[in-house]
Amino acid sequence: MQEDLEKKVDLAFLSAFYGGLLTEKQRKVLSLHCEEDLSLGEIAAEVGISRQAVHETLGRAAARLREMEAALGVAARFRRMEEGLADALTALKQGDSFRAEQVLTALQTMDQEENNGL
Repeated sequence: MQEDLEKKVDLAFLSAFYGGLLTEKQRKVLSLHCEEDLSLGEIAAEVGISRQAVHETLGRAAARLREMEAALGVAARFRRMEEGLADALTALKQGDSFRAEQVLTALQTMDQEENNGL
């Protein structure tokens, strides 16, 4: 159950970055699945397709999102930046400006290296 929820959250996260690359039908089915938490049968009734077609559409959409992330890594980069900024903020709140500066410098270096690699 927890694993299913994590998969849905992960797909919704990837969709935020790459959803525009999916077909309208894939976006709709994925949204109903991840955001509305509808069952395959409920999605089928909502969209007007079979449960099997819903299953196949979800599979294709998930594969496409994962393929794009593997190629571009935008979501992973966002997570790294978000985590680093949170670490820096925590260090500042604890009065550890040295640690905050280290984290921010590392993030800046990572950003420059990734931008130069593009």
